[in-house]
Amino acid sequence: MAFKIKRANEPASKADGARILVDRLWPRGQSKEKLQLTAWVKEIAPSSGLRQWFGHDPAKWQEFRKRYRAELDANPDAVAELQGLLRANPNATLLFMAHDEQHSNAVVLAEYLREHPPRPRIRT
Repeated sequence: MAFKIKRANEPASKADGARILVDRLWPRGQSKEKLQLTAWVKEIAPSSGLRQWFGHDPAKWQEFRKRYRAELDANPDAVAELQGLLRANPNATLLFMAHDEQHSNAVVLAEYLREHPPRPRIRT
C-alpha cells in the first residue's frame, strides 16, 4: 500500500492521487474547491480529548503515539473505511493540517496503516 502524507494547505497536484483528509476538524481557511478532496475520514482522527491533551507538544509525542494507536485499535470501522479507500486508490495522499509535520496524527496514522495493511478482498 503506497500512500503519502502532506499538509492540507500545500497545493494539490496530480501526483497526490486520491486526497483524503484525516483530521477531525475542517482546515481553517480552506475551501472544498482548494482542497480537492476525494474523501474526509474524520472518525480516524484522534479524539477531541486526546487532541486537546496533546496540543502538539513534542514532549508528549511518545505518549500521544501510544494513546492514538490505542484509539485506532478500538476503532476498527474507521480503520477499515480508510483501508478500503487506500485499496481502491493505490496512489493516495493523507492530508492533515498540523504545523509540525513530524509530530502530527498523520505520522502516527501512516505508521499504523503500514503495520496493519488492508486484508485483500475475497471474491466469490
